[in-house]
Amino acid sequence: MARLEMQTTGAIMTSATDSFIRRFLKQEAAGGILLVLFAVLAIAAANSPLYALYRRLLEMPLEVQVGSLEIAKPLLLWVNDGLMAIFFLLVGLELKREFLQGELSSRKKVVLPGLGALGGMLIPAAIYIIFNARDPIALQGWAIPAATDIAFALGVLALLGSRVPVGLKIFLTSLAIFDDIGAIIIIAFFYTSKISFAALIVTGACLLVLFVLNRRGIAQKSIYLTIGVIMWIALLKSGVHATLAGILLAIFIPIKSTAPSESSPLQSLEHDLHGAVAFIIMPLFAFCNSGIRFSGMGWEQVAHPIPLGIALGLFFGKQLGVFVFCWLGIKWGVAELPTRATWLSFYGTAILCGIGFTMSLFIGSLAFEETGANLLIDERLGILAGSLASGLYGYWILRLATKPAAPSS
Repeated sequence: MARLEMQTTGAIMTSATDSFIRRFLKQEAAGGILLVLFAVLAIAAANSPLYALYRRLLEMPLEVQVGSLEIAKPLLLWVNDGLMAIFFLLVGLELKREFLQGELSSRKKVVLPGLGALGGMLIPAAIYIIFNARDPIALQGWAIPAATDIAFALGVLALLGSRVPVGLKIFLTSLAIFDDIGAIIIIAFFYTSKISFAALIVTGACLLVLFVLNRRGIAQKSIYLTIGVIMWIALLKSGVHATLAGILLAIFIPIKSTAPSESSPLQSLEHDLHGAVAFIIMPLFAFCNSGIRFSGMGWEQVAHPIPLGIALGLFFGKQLGVFVFCWLGIKWGVAELPTRATWLSFYGTAILCGIGFTMSLFIGSLAFEETGANLLIDERLGILAGSLASGLYGYWILRLATKPAAPSS
């Protein structure tokens, strides 16, 4: 009898999780369309008479001050450092649930995105270095093609809707998170000139408090979010990319409530965040970061080793690194393909990993802001070219590799 009850409970949990994922993906599909639309609007604005207005909007200063604590940033950085932390919180919550209850609960399925992220960083960086080995200034951008933009990559998958297995979407999400963590580590060691150890100590204290709250079974989301905001401010002041706060906070949000009648704090917070992230945060991010201006660009700028190395690193390096490293892991028996995925659909997903935007742009600004190289060569051209080629080619391969889901009766 007890065994029957356990099986019934497990079936109910699986059904609830499946239903939750389906609802999320419906929102994600609509959000993906908005993402592309706002990116196109930004490029149109940047290459029209509205360019000056567009730049003034991004550079509009916004300031928050509480006593001696002051955060003064332009609108662009409030979006990239602030709103993106909320996005990563949502992704972290979903990943935690998948680690404990879903696709990533198997060790082999955890290994796969880790291997893909490793290969997807090493091979693109190597390609970039080959093209820029003789220029010490250009070499500072070696990590630009090593990043995957989770928002745009998932946006392309969302455009395919239910054709793409959920396991591939979870794989891509997991890989992008590992990839971003790797990029943040790279930034901390290679591109961070000033580290505030006092701010890092505050971050560590926040993590300790979150750990204690979790261990004591505290389920109030407001308490965790308050500590999360303090941790975000500390990371912002520390010199480490502040979006990491979202992932760190998600680790400590309880998946179960101590009161049987109450819903899961983790799933409840996921539900609260989905709409805002899909329909406000990500479209706004796309609009603020996609405005690349093509006026005045010539062949010299297009064929320069910096954008060329970035574009080829993203398009060829990412798909090669992700696919080969994962293929080796599967052949050696330490990993396995995501559920319902074929090798062709998996290859299409590996191609989408070449969409680099958020972290690529961030690393590019850090790599060249002090040298002034970005005044002569726009590294964003390479990011856009490699990302666009990866998105279109990956979309085409996935359409070939997948079939529309049969209508439910």
